[in-house]
Amino acid sequence: MLARLRVDASWLMLLPALAIALVWWPTLSASFQFDDWNVIVNDTRVHSLAAWWQSMPGIRPLLKLTYALNASVALDPWGFRLVNVSIHAINATLVWWLLRERGIRVGLTIVDAQRAALVTALVFAVHPMQTEAVTYISGRSSSLAACFCLLSICCWVRSEQATDSRQAHAWLLTCGVTFLAAVASKESALVLPLALALYSADQPFTATLKRLAPLVVLGMIALTIALSLPTYRHLLSVSLDTRAMGENLLTQAHALLYLAGQLIRAYDGNADPQLPVITNPDLTTAVLCVAWLTVFAAAVFNVRRRVIGAFSILWFLIWLAPTNSLLPRLDVANDRQLYLALVGPAWWLSVGLSATYRIRPVLTAVATTIMLVTLVDATLLRNRVYETEVTFWQDAAARNPMSARAANNLGMAYVAECKFAEATREFQRSVELAPADFRATINLLLLRQGKLPEQRHCTQP
Repeated sequence: MLARLRVDASWLMLLPALAIALVWWPTLSASFQFDDWNVIVNDTRVHSLAAWWQSMPGIRPLLKLTYALNASVALDPWGFRLVNVSIHAINATLVWWLLRERGIRVGLTIVDAQRAALVTALVFAVHPMQTEAVTYISGRSSSLAACFCLLSICCWVRSEQATDSRQAHAWLLTCGVTFLAAVASKESALVLPLALALYSADQPFTATLKRLAPLVVLGMIALTIALSLPTYRHLLSVSLDTRAMGENLLTQAHALLYLAGQLIRAYDGNADPQLPVITNPDLTTAVLCVAWLTVFAAAVFNVRRRVIGAFSILWFLIWLAPTNSLLPRLDVANDRQLYLALVGPAWWLSVGLSATYRIRPVLTAVATTIMLVTLVDATLLRNRVYETEVTFWQDAAARNPMSARAANNLGMAYVAECKFAEATREFQRSVELAPADFRATINLLLLRQGKLPEQRHCTQP
């Protein structure tokens, strides 16, 4: 894979997709998990195209349309997960093309640009953090929005490369359409204009700003429409009630460090990380805030000087900004937020490896192979967690022994498998961890009375 890459580039772009097919094929038979039940299995609005249409207008309409199309064929996790894997394969291919073009634009040779793009796309394809956006069916919101964002960037690049104004306008129009499709899949795609501005940082700023103006207007229209819907207004209200924005910024200084660390902690995927909420600034938090601001400012300052490092840092921060900055979320951070963000650091590393390959080809090839094999192994292990709800929540509870939510959800998973003694133990543990959280108390009471819905297919305890 680190040879001189004199083969046809069209073959190279298939390698990440092939790796994805091989790594994710064993996961297709895994069960529905956690949010899958609420947003897919038990939500009749996505069980048919007619039901989906009747539910509109609603949140994330394009995402829900894909669920409805899946359910119209069969309400089976196999089909849903096959679509997720296919989306991920498309995304890895788009990452390869975009970074090859970006590498050539910043002065890399075609061979170096292709090599760095290939390694980046392979890291993106097989990194274990991607399981939350691929194996976890509800994570499709992240991968689907990313797919349309990447397509939009591709159209943006093609509009820059167009030889006449008609072609340029056609590609720019398609860029806007795919941007709206991304926003209709997940609201966080509204940051796409920032990513486009970053990608075109080597172009005259005034020209880029002029081309971006229609997309910014489209984003403002989409945001206005979203805020006109009661569901979005409710979600915004819940977000603002979760914690103050100032507290959230302090909290996210730690969360960003955690997410950055997840890029190298290949065997430490965590579906329910219990990250602290920072209500008052302390020395560590202050240092982290200053450090992140310094990193951001340095990247902006060097966006045309040290283009690869600055691009990588800003790409990472831009894609995390919607979920890890001002607006609070119940969960401080999740691995799936790294889905597109990891492309930046991965490309920085890959460009470095490509440069090193010219000096020490054998050593670099061995190091890169070891890295990719490690990521594949970690992903295969991580995917086993999704085999059943019990294995999923056993892993979450083991990684977060002080999480009452993980214990309660593990209890519910045991009930679904008619393992009432184990369920009782987990409900009791959840009550001990969080006495004020009434959910486990109620579940324990209903379990003993044989009235939990998940018990209906079991012999009563």
